[in-house]
Order: sequence, then structure tokens, then C-alpha cells
Amino acid sequence: MTTPVLPEPTASIPPYATMLGFTRYVARTGPAKATFVGGLRRQRERGSGFNPHGQLVKALKADIAFHTGGSYLAAVPDLVKPRWKPLYQALSAGATTYLHSLGDPATGIDLAQTRDALALVGPLAVKINPHFGLRYDDGRRAAVRLHFDEEPPCAEAATAMMHLMDRHMDQILPGAEPVLVDVRRGAVRRLDPTARPGDVERWLTGEAAAFTAIWSAAAA
Repeated sequence: MTTPVLPEPTASIPPYATMLGFTRYVARTGPAKATFVGGLRRQRERGSGFNPHGQLVKALKADIAFHTGGSYLAAVPDLVKPRWKPLYQALSAGATTYLHSLGDPATGIDLAQTRDALALVGPLAVKINPHFGLRYDDGRRAAVRLHFDEEPPCAEAATAMMHLMDRHMDQILPGAEPVLVDVRRGAVRRLDPTARPGDVERWLTGEAAAFTAIWSAAAA
């Protein structure tokens, strides 16, 4: 008689978040935090998840790498499935605005290789994953994370994201500046020079502890 293979108990799934998931969590308040974490846990249990923005990222990177001034971004809305075309039209316009803000497409800037980092924020494992890096001809570097949502990134989410990237920049792209690009508006966010890293770290550690507690409670 064959012994049935039992599924792994969901209680054994350790707390984990991507940088996007964690920063979306810190931007929420009250009961919405618990609802959000419960959704993340269920998504991980099912192994589900879909990134609708992959083609847009590839087009933007191609325009930077090949110094083509936006031709890949202009073409990409016609390459995706019809259901995604309105989204890509909105994103492509904003991404082109950002691309042009970088200056002359023929000179001065190239893609740089970034690496993901796995961070511990208090008790929580968080995957830090910028979309790409930039290298300027004057030696400056930037690690870029893209924000695709209809609403601009709130101050809490932007602060958390750039702090986490900056905290692990030695692994991501040594010497680089963290940059958050609000794609729909083509706007760039950078670290707030008045923010105190120690204060931000204590805030995020507290948020991570609460995230972990909610995650564990969802298994009960």
C-alpha cells in the first residue's frame, strides 16, 4: 500500500516579503495591514504571482542600452496582449519622459549590472531587487527601482524602499545612489538628505516585527 504524501503544513512557511510587498505594507494603516499580509501569505502558499510590467522594463532597458531615444518604448504597447495595451500606453508615455530626462541618448549613460540582496529587517527576510543600474560617464552610478501604480508612491513607501536599497548597496551596485522612478509621471525620487538613517531603521524594524506577527497569526 502506498503511503500518501501529505502537503507541507502552511504554518511552516517562514515570513518573507519582496521589497515591493514590504513597502506596500508599511504604506498601509490599521486593519488594511493585516488584510494585506494575509493576502501575501496566501499568494506564497499557492505559489502564484504575475508581473504584467516585464515587457515595459525590457523596452526601457533596451532604449538605454542601445541609445535609441524611446523607439523600443514607443513600440511595446503594440507587442503586448490587447488586455494590457491601455496599461502599456500609459506606462510607455511616462517611461519615455523619464528616459528623456536622462539626457542625450547617444552619450553619457549606460546600463550597469545590479544584484539582488536578501536582507534581514528585524525578524523579517526581505528581497531587495532594483530593476536595473545606470552608469554615467562621469563615474556616478544609480540603482533604479520602478513604481508602476496609478497613485504616486507615498512618502513612507518611498523612504522605506530607498533606505533598504541604500542599506545594501555594497551588494546591489557598489557606490551607487538609490533612485525610485514613478513611471506613470516620469518623476524621480531620491533619498531625503534630512532623513536620519537610524530613525528609519528603527521604524522599519518595528514594522517588520508587526508584519511577522501578522504572518504567523494567519497560520492559526
